[in-house]
Amino acid sequence: MIITSLLLMHLLVMLSDPFLQLPTPDSVEVVWFTEFAGDNHWVQWGKDLEHRTEASTRQLTRTREDEWSYTFKTYDKLSPRAIWRHQAVIAGLKPGEHLPYQVFSADRQHIHQSDIFSLQPSPPADQPLKILLTSDHQLMPMVAANIQQAIAVYGGFDAVFHAGDMVNVPDRASEWFDDRRGRSFFPVLQGRASVTLGGKIYQGAPVLQSTPLFPCIGNHEVMGRYSPGKALHLQFKDARPQAIAEEEYFERQDFAEQEYDPDQDTQWIEDNSFNFRTYGEIFSLPPSPAPQKQYYAVTFGHIRLISLMVTNVWRSPQENASTAGRYQESSQQLDEPENWGHGQHIFEPITPGSRQYEWLQQELAGEAFQQAQYKIVMFHHPPHSLGGNVTPPYTDPQAYEEYAPDGTMVHRRYHYPKGEDQIIKHLIPLLESAGVQLIFYGHSHLWNRFVSPGGMHFLETSNVGNSYGAHLADNPRSLPDFIDSSNDFLVGNPNGLSPIIPTIAPLLDSQGKLLPYIASNKITVFSVLETGDNNAVIKSYYFDSNEDNNNVVLFDQFQLR
Repeated sequence: MIITSLLLMHLLVMLSDPFLQLPTPDSVEVVWFTEFAGDNHWVQWGKDLEHRTEASTRQLTRTREDEWSYTFKTYDKLSPRAIWRHQAVIAGLKPGEHLPYQVFSADRQHIHQSDIFSLQPSPPADQPLKILLTSDHQLMPMVAANIQQAIAVYGGFDAVFHAGDMVNVPDRASEWFDDRRGRSFFPVLQGRASVTLGGKIYQGAPVLQSTPLFPCIGNHEVMGRYSPGKALHLQFKDARPQAIAEEEYFERQDFAEQEYDPDQDTQWIEDNSFNFRTYGEIFSLPPSPAPQKQYYAVTFGHIRLISLMVTNVWRSPQENASTAGRYQESSQQLDEPENWGHGQHIFEPITPGSRQYEWLQQELAGEAFQQAQYKIVMFHHPPHSLGGNVTPPYTDPQAYEEYAPDGTMVHRRYHYPKGEDQIIKHLIPLLESAGVQLIFYGHSHLWNRFVSPGGMHFLETSNVGNSYGAHLADNPRSLPDFIDSSNDFLVGNPNGLSPIIPTIAPLLDSQGKLLPYIASNKITVFSVLETGDNNAVIKSYYFDSNEDNNNVVLFDQFQLR
C-alpha cells in the first residue's frame, strides 16, 4: 500500500497526533508520541492558545520491531524501537467548555507542532451524548472505512468506548503508529490511515484528537513470555499462567544463599508468564487498586462505565494433535512441559474472593455507580454470542492425562466444566442484580445482541473489519472428537439466551430468512450510544465497502431501560 507523502512527512516528525485521556469535571489529559526524546514538550491551549502547560515524558519500555513488521525501515531481527510518550494535564476547565489546543515537541534544532484541535473536560450530567462503541480493530482492512463512515453519519462523538483488541501484537510499535499498510490503530482513529477498498481510499477519521478514548483490555493487549530474541508474534502466543511461572521461580531459587527480593520475584514471574506493559504505558486509565490498572470505573456525564479485565489467552480450536490448542497439548511436546500452552487459561479471575470481584462489588455498592443514570459494563470476552470465541466455557482449564502401559504420556487434554463458567455463574448475576443496563463486548468479530428476562442488554459489535462467522445449524463450531458435543457448544449461543433479530433492517440468508447477526467479510458494522431527554438508544449501522454507493444502513435500534 502506498501511503501519501503528506502522511509520511507527518510520521517522521511526530509519531501520532495528540489524543485525549482521562477527562474529569475540570481537566483532561493530552497525550502524544515521538521517536525523539526532545528537550521540551508542552501544550498551548485556550481561546487564543494563551495558556501553556508543560508535559511529562517517559520512554516506552517494550516497544520493538522484527522481520515481520510492516515498517518503512527493514528489520532483519528483533530490535528495540525507542518511543517517547508525552502527557500534559490541562486543568481549570469548565463543564461544557470546548477550547482549542496544540502540542509542541522541541529538540535542539527544531520545534515540532501539531495541528490545532479541541479539548474539553468530562461533560455535565445533563448533556446529551453520542458515544462510539467499537472493538477488535487489529489492523483489519475495513476498519478505516468503518470509522470514516461513522464520522460521516454523526460528524463527531463525545467519547469512544473500545472493548479490546486494538492491535494484534501489542509490543510491535508499528501496529500502533505507522504500519506501512496504512491501517495502524492511531492513524485509523486520527484520520491518517490509507486503505483502498472498492477503488476508494479510506483514511479513517480524526476522532481521538478531540474525543476521549476509554479502552478495555482484550487478549491482544497481552504479551506472553518476554524474550530478547524470539519473534514478537511468537512471544505473544507464548503466554502461560502466572501460577506456573511462580512454581518454576521458587523451584529455581536457593533462598538460603540469597536474600528474598519481592521486586525481582514479581518481575521474573511477569517475564515468564504474561504482561500487558505496553498497553499500560500507552494509555492513561482512571485510578484503581488493581496493579497496572487493568480494570477501572469512571463517570462520564450521566454514565458510569465499568471496564473489566475479562479475557483469556486465545488458543486454536483445531483438532490436529500436533499443535497445542484449546483442548490439548501438542503430541510432539508432551515431554516438554516448559513449552506447554496450558489450554485457554484466564488472565485475571472474576470469581468471588478474587481481587477483581471484590473490587467490583465495592464499585457497584458505591455512590458514583448508584447515582448514575446509565450503568454500562465493558469487557472483551463474550457472555452470549453466536461466534466461535464464546466457547469453551470461561473457566480454568482442567487437565487430564493419558499414559501408555510403559508410562509414556500419550495425551494431555483440557476440560472446561460448563457449570463453572465465571462470567455466567458469578459475573452476570452480580451485574444484573446491581441494575446494569448494558454489557458491551467483542472478541468474535460479528454483530449480535441479546436481552435477559430482566431487561439487561448484551451487545457484541465487533465486526469492524472482518468476521470469523456465526455458528448456527449450517455452520457448527469445530471441536475435537474427544470433546462431548452432546451439549450446545456446536451451534447457537451456548449460554441460553436467543439472539435478537435486528429491529429495522435485518439481513436475509439465501432462503430469505431473517438473520439475527451480521458476520460478513464484505459488510462492516458500527454502533453508537445516544443519550438525552431521559432516553438512551443504541443504534447499529452497516455498509458494504465494496459497493459503489457506500450506503450506510441503520439496521437495529433499541432503548436502554
